[in-house]
Order: sequence, then C-alpha cells, then structure tokens
Amino acid sequence: MSETIFLVDDEQHIIDLAKMYLEQANYTVTSTTDGQIALARILAEKPALVVLDLMLPGLDGWEVCRRVRAQSDVPIIMLTARTEDVDRIVGLELGADDYLTKPFNPRELVARVRAILRRASSRPAAADEGAPIVIGNLSIYPERRLALVENRPVDLRMKEFDLLLALAQNPGVVFSREKLLDVVWGFDFAGETRTVDVHIAHLRHKLAGMQAGIETVWGVGYKLEMA
Repeated sequence: MSETIFLVDDEQHIIDLAKMYLEQANYTVTSTTDGQIALARILAEKPALVVLDLMLPGLDGWEVCRRVRAQSDVPIIMLTARTEDVDRIVGLELGADDYLTKPFNPRELVARVRAILRRASSRPAAADEGAPIVIGNLSIYPERRLALVENRPVDLRMKEFDLLLALAQNPGVVFSREKLLDVVWGFDFAGETRTVDVHIAHLRHKLAGMQAGIETVWGVGYKLEMA
C-alpha cells in the first residue's frame, strides 16, 4: 500500500501540480486548502508526511505545525513564498523537518519527500533492549528512542533525537553541518545548513545538566564529548 502525503496549500494549482508529481512517484495524495481543516485531518488521518504552506486561511502554517507537533512526530515540509531566513528558522524551531521556497521544482519536492520517508523508515523498531550509549550522565537507548540525563527523561523531537544519537555514536568526532544533514535528514539542503544550528540550540537547552557537551568547532561543525 502506498504512503499517503497530505498537501495543505491555499492555491489549488499548487496542490494539483504537486499531486500529479507525487502520484507519479506512487504516493497516495490527499489535500485541503484550509488550516483548521488541515489540523483536524492530520491528527485524525495520520499521513506519512505533510506538505504545509505557511500562508493559509483559518490557521496559518506556523500554528498548524505547532499544534501538530504537540501531538505527533509526522514529518512536515513547509512551503513559503517568502525568502526571509526568519520564516525558515521559525518553521524549523516549531518542528518542521524541511522547507521549500515557492516557486519550487515539483521534482525537488518528490526528492525531499522520498529522502525524509526513507530516513523515517530506516529507524530501528522497538525490540529487545540493547545496551545504552552512555557518555557521562547521558544515557541513550536507541531502540526506545529515549534519552536520559541523570536518569531524567528528556523530551526530544524526532530530529533532535536523531541528531543527538548521531553525535553520541561518534563521541569526539567533528561532524560538518553538511554531514549532519546527510546523516540525520538524509539529503542535502542545497547549501542551507542553518537548520542544524537551530536543532543544536534546542538540544543544548533541553540537555541542560549534561556532563558531556555539544561543542562548536568554528568553521567546521559540531562534536559531542565530555566537558
């Protein structure tokens, strides 16, 4: 059975174009043009991925994303007609997995969808509990997708956990932003690496009290090691 992609955009011609290319790629596509309706349907129908426009009637895309993220880790690609970095950063801070700026190439949209879903499907399913990754007072259980600091569970979003796991599996190794995009997101952001910085900032805040630290290696990237 094909995976379902939920399109949310107030411009019907954009929905029609994206739908055509996604269906050619063997995805099932559903859609709406209204933010309030989108929120209800995303939570009820549980699609594999959501393509979400920012400028919507009813609820805007930022608010839809924020409310969805409070209840679901469904991957979200945001669409914006604006080019300002602040729009992209706000979307990523609210939990979006990626963004495309209009006008976009529908083939690129399909490529992004494939990459995100491939990354999501490659995560190990919960199974027998393996030995945790332990660095100082940080413990990570990959199978359970659980991170603990001083035995305190840390509430991490999907990409935040994946980013932390990638760093913790290679303590002391410096990852460039581009490498982290490939490892965690599964594709290249075409030179846009600020999403890594946003997620690193979130991790540092949420992991307060961790004996290890996510260090910035200026001009290169990030590494995780004991402070």
